[in-house]
Amino acid sequence: MPIFAKTPKTYSEQVALLQSRGLIVADVQLAERCLVHHNYYRLSAYRYPLTVHGDPDRFKPGVTFENLWELYEFDRQLRHLVLEASKRVEISVRSRWAYEVGHRHGSQAYEDAKFFNSIPYHQTALERLDDELARSQEEFVAHFRTVYGMRRPPIWAACEVMMFGQVSNFYSHLREPKLRQVIADTYSLDERVLRSFLHHLNVVRNTCAHHSRLWNRRFTVSLQLPRTKPPTLVSSFDSMPARSGSILQPRAPNKIYNTLVMLAHLMNVIDPTANWQHRLSDLITKQTFPVAGHMGFPGNWLSRPIWQP
Repeated sequence: MPIFAKTPKTYSEQVALLQSRGLIVADVQLAERCLVHHNYYRLSAYRYPLTVHGDPDRFKPGVTFENLWELYEFDRQLRHLVLEASKRVEISVRSRWAYEVGHRHGSQAYEDAKFFNSIPYHQTALERLDDELARSQEEFVAHFRTVYGMRRPPIWAACEVMMFGQVSNFYSHLREPKLRQVIADTYSLDERVLRSFLHHLNVVRNTCAHHSRLWNRRFTVSLQLPRTKPPTLVSSFDSMPARSGSILQPRAPNKIYNTLVMLAHLMNVIDPTANWQHRLSDLITKQTFPVAGHMGFPGNWLSRPIWQP
C-alpha cells in the first residue's frame, strides 16, 4: 500500500507555510487558534481566489490571514442561511404533499403503489421510510404502533420522519401530474420546475449539512428555471434570452445564484416576515472581497425584482 511522503505539520508550522507562500499573518495567535478548530486543509480550500492566477501556492501581494478568514466566515454564514431556507421549503412541501395526497386518496395512500409512477421506486421508498420509522424516537410513531397497531402511521404523521430526499422523491414520483401541479400551485410554479428544484436543493442542502464549501462550488445537478411565471421571479434569474416555447437556460447552470433566487421566492411564499432575501443580500454586499461573481451573480443583481424591498 502506498504511503504519503509528507508528514503532518504542527499549527505553528502550518502558519509558517502560509507565510512562506506570501500570506501576511499579523496576528499569529489568531491564525493558530483558527487552525486548531478548523482543519488547515479545509481552510486552504478558500485560498484560490486570493492567490496568483495559475499558482495556487502563491498569494497575491497584500493578502492577509484576515482576508482568508473573512472568506471562510462568509461561507459559514451563507450555509446557515441556505440551510435555514432549505428546512422551511422541506417542511412546507411535505406538509402540502401530505395534505393533498391524503385528502384525495386517503390517509394511507402513500403505501399504495398505484398512486406512483414506478413500482420498484415505490417499494424502495417504503423500505427507506420503514428504516426512518424504526430509528425514530418520536412519541407519535410509538403511539400509532401500540395504540392502533399500525405498521406505518397515516400520511400526515409519516411525512414528519421523512428525509429531504424522500420528500422530494415522494412528490416527484406521484403518478398524477394534476396532483403534483396542485401542490406546485402553492408556490406559483410549474410542477416540473418544482420537481427539478427539489432534486437540486437536496444536493445543496446536503452540502450545507456536511459543512462543505458552498459559495463558489460548481454543482453537477442543475435546476430547471421557470419560463414565464411568476414574471418577477423569471426576470430575477440570470439566464440567456429564451426562444418562444423553449426552456429558459441559465448562464451559469452550475453556480448557486439561481438557486438563491428560487429560495428567496419560496421563502417569500412560506414566510414573508423572515426577510430572508434581504438578510442574504446584506451578507453579500458587506464583504470586502467580491464574493458575488464567484457564485454566478450577474453584475446588476441588486436591481432585479427579488432583491428589492
